[in-house]
Amino acid sequence: MTQTFDALSEQALQDYRLAGTERALKLDNRGPIQFDETGRLDQTFMASYLAHGFYVFENVLDSHELADIEADMADLQNRAPSGPKSLTDIHGRPALGAELKGKNFGWVAPLSDPVGGTERNDGRHPVKMHEPVVPTDAPKHVLQIVLGSLQFSDACLRLYGHPGLLAVAEAVNGPDFAPFNEAIWIKQPRFGGSVAWHQDGTTQWDRPDFDSGTHGFNFMAQLYGCDADNGLWILPGSHGGKADIKALVADSGSDRLNDAVPLICKPGDVAICNRQAVHGSFANTSVKPRVTINFGFHRRQSVLGAKGNGIHSASEVYDEARIFKRSKVIGYAISARVKRRPEEEPYAYQPLKAHKFEWNEAARANLQDYNLLDLGI
Repeated sequence: MTQTFDALSEQALQDYRLAGTERALKLDNRGPIQFDETGRLDQTFMASYLAHGFYVFENVLDSHELADIEADMADLQNRAPSGPKSLTDIHGRPALGAELKGKNFGWVAPLSDPVGGTERNDGRHPVKMHEPVVPTDAPKHVLQIVLGSLQFSDACLRLYGHPGLLAVAEAVNGPDFAPFNEAIWIKQPRFGGSVAWHQDGTTQWDRPDFDSGTHGFNFMAQLYGCDADNGLWILPGSHGGKADIKALVADSGSDRLNDAVPLICKPGDVAICNRQAVHGSFANTSVKPRVTINFGFHRRQSVLGAKGNGIHSASEVYDEARIFKRSKVIGYAISARVKRRPEEEPYAYQPLKAHKFEWNEAARANLQDYNLLDLGI
């Protein structure tokens, strides 16, 4: 295999990964989704999540759900645009999503960091990550992110309606929680690009009632698992306020932040990560792929009356009508899951209790470009 990074830095990188893994596994922030006899979410999780800013729910997805997602991912990548500006797939057919208004497929040059140290995404990635030497057999670009993923994958839509995960969203953000956005992150083996250290929130840092949960959270379901080689890295406890990422990098002497830990997950685990936590990922020089099904939720009070940040959606004020229209996707997801898993007790989403939703072909048509209504703060 072609060498992908400087041999002089290889041992230091391996030592960093090993030390980070040891720190991660010592944290008290992993376990199954559990409820007490009253249906209340286990408060051990809440205490750990509030302390660290992230938690790993173990064995959430069974083998059948993982197989459904894997099949959809293979189909999606087969039908995706063949390159950054292409309207056709690798077979010359019209590409998936070519007729949509939204830009849903994101490509990067292999092992690159396209946003670190730039003003892109409101400048929230202030420091560029190390870019390893690119193998000679690398393509010009690799697919790294798929936005609006629920319109492309029924398996992802059904996961979005998972009753246990929606109950967690209620416990964290209240029964009137609101959606954020959904994406699929694909870290291609040997070629996957990095995502520079950042905090997701951009618009709510100065609000009078700001606290550690103001910018919401993301669920991160793992198809193949992840580790220190190919996974997300998080700085535990960094979700309480705006961090000086440039200073953190300077203090660390490199892009390998002191005290950061990798997300360690098995296939079927689902992490919850506070959007205010400092996090990022290194280029994937390993031979292990990572596919993360990402979907987030907000407190309603954080988005109602707020102006969008322009990163995930237009810079406009979110009113009740806008939030309701975007929340319909939750209703469709719950219905789609019921059809696939009738033995489960479906989640009852309070803001839609007076409305009936059925997943069918008409509903599928309604999902086209749904992510143009994302609630980005």
